[in-house]
Amino acid sequence: MTLARRIIPCLDTDGARVVKGVNFVGLRDAGDPAELAARYNAEGADELIVLDIAASRDRRPTFLDTIRRVAAELAIPLTAGGGIRTLEDARAVVRAGADKITVNTAAVEQPELISQLSEEFGAQAVVLAIDAKCEAGHWDVRIRGGRDSVHLEAIGWALQGVELGAGEILLTSVDRDGTQSGFDVPLTAAISHSVSVPVIASGGAKLPEHFVQVFRDGAADAALAASIFHHNTQSIRSLKQFLSQSGIPVRFPC
Repeated sequence: MTLARRIIPCLDTDGARVVKGVNFVGLRDAGDPAELAARYNAEGADELIVLDIAASRDRRPTFLDTIRRVAAELAIPLTAGGGIRTLEDARAVVRAGADKITVNTAAVEQPELISQLSEEFGAQAVVLAIDAKCEAGHWDVRIRGGRDSVHLEAIGWALQGVELGAGEILLTSVDRDGTQSGFDVPLTAAISHSVSVPVIASGGAKLPEHFVQVFRDGAADAALAASIFHHNTQSIRSLKQFLSQSGIPVRFPC
């Protein structure tokens, strides 16, 4: 049996608002997170991801309130992250209503955090976010919103993260983020074929054909997008209809 591919909208939040930029910069207001969550839930999204891109300590109470507001609108799984540096940070996010936790910078700086989260919540609830940029013929891991290189190779880091207890990889192409030029299919395929856990492709989505390509040629288990959904460039329902007609298995809401 072929598993259904998932379509996952992402809400990048800065304070209490959703924002979106290009290549991780030039952020613009994109709406209220709870309102967008309710819309995507009704349209048939399979899951939703909320990321606090500011990720500073003084925004943590705001972010937790955002998670509560978003979770109240959903009947689908919610993943939340951004600024999670400790087990207690993760507990607070789960108490606020998240089903899964995603970690990025803190996981690179303290890999043992992945194991701690996996032991506490189960591997299925731990999503390792990897921001990767093509550099000199390999994919370089970036942290702090894609700004800083840590001189890690993305495939090796993905393998290590899974070994430590991550149950899913959220893979974002820094080069494609917000460009609407299509997913980085070679990057996605390289990670998907290397790890034993689901991979969520992120960065560059616009056309329905982009999703078909990343599912077929990139072997992605899920595909994430933000601006095309926020700005009604593409509806989730029509996207799923296109995918189904193209032979990609998807779930439709009842």
